[in-house]
Amino acid sequence: QVQLVESGGGLVQAGGSLRLSCAASGRTFFFNAMGWFRQTPGKEREFVASITPIGGSTYTAESVKGRFTISRDNDKNTVYLQMNILRPEDTAVYYCAARWGPGEYDVWGQGTQVTVSS
Repeated sequence: QVQLVESGGGLVQAGGSLRLSCAASGRTFFFNAMGWFRQTPGKEREFVASITPIGGSTYTAESVKGRFTISRDNDKNTVYLQMNILRPEDTAVYYCAARWGPGEYDVWGQGTQVTVSS
């Protein structure tokens, strides 16, 4: 059984930084990609960034490009999301996800709240 556990969320002032972590356990070796998504009340879940465990190819949403960076540490089975120059509109619950093949993500974490005050 695969489990994803996020950490690192919190309250920060606009312009500040946070680093989210996603620790994976279980059958992680076969992951095709891992990603970060975010969601605010009343809105659909939004893609933020993804990374392939093998090769390290990354994809980042235009809304956060240049401010957020996704990375991974395969030895620790952990994916990170470094968030800089945070804005109030970045406030959301951030979810880590993983998939074994192309298309939909198969496994989701419980989410971590990020709140950016103006």
